[in-house]
Amino acid sequence: MKRQDLYFALLMLAIFLPFFLFEPAYAWYKDFNGAHPMVMAFLKFGILATLGEMLGCRISTGKYTTPTFGVAPRMVVWGLLGVVISMAMSVFAAGIPAFITNMGGAHLVAQFAGEGITLGKFVVALSISVMMNTFFAPVFMTFHKITDTHIAECGGSIKALVTPIDMRRHMMTLNWDRQWSFIFKKTIPLFWYPAHTITFMLPGEFRVLFAALLGVALGVILAIGARKK
Repeated sequence: MKRQDLYFALLMLAIFLPFFLFEPAYAWYKDFNGAHPMVMAFLKFGILATLGEMLGCRISTGKYTTPTFGVAPRMVVWGLLGVVISMAMSVFAAGIPAFITNMGGAHLVAQFAGEGITLGKFVVALSISVMMNTFFAPVFMTFHKITDTHIAECGGSIKALVTPIDMRRHMMTLNWDRQWSFIFKKTIPLFWYPAHTITFMLPGEFRVLFAALLGVALGVILAIGARKK
């Protein structure tokens, strides 16, 4: 393990350990998350998803950042995307159970809202995950790829946040073959469907945090995809 890997591991421990070792820290998290869920979504995704991409960069290049990586603009972009993800999770977590109820599955929704791990909770959570990742995730992933490219084109500078994105050019030059064959066709059904099924089986206050932790996994997945021929 190189020194930079040790520093990265210590940083991850510094972020998470206080919530496990100190009850007041965990109580503060629950209170603040309940009172300001969108602020916490911004912070959780801004920090954790960016760290995930740094880990992915380490796998791809041997370094945690590159001259065009842009830690600061990525944190801001991920924070904003985190707010959107939190909104989407709330919408699908409310809308899909309502649809299932209308289709005669009220008993499944009742189990979903109850405690413990039950068949109904699994079925509803899987339904939410499949619908969200089928209809929301492709648009989100495409926009995320465009913002990454935009930040790199701005040299990783904070000016990327105020420079208009040439959406038309990025949409035309995007590697749609890789976007479809790996990002959409493989990661969504093989990873995101089951991962977000687990997410929606968790209590509400932990869902966005777990989704942000999946951002760390996303960085690794994208790095592996980038190394594939």
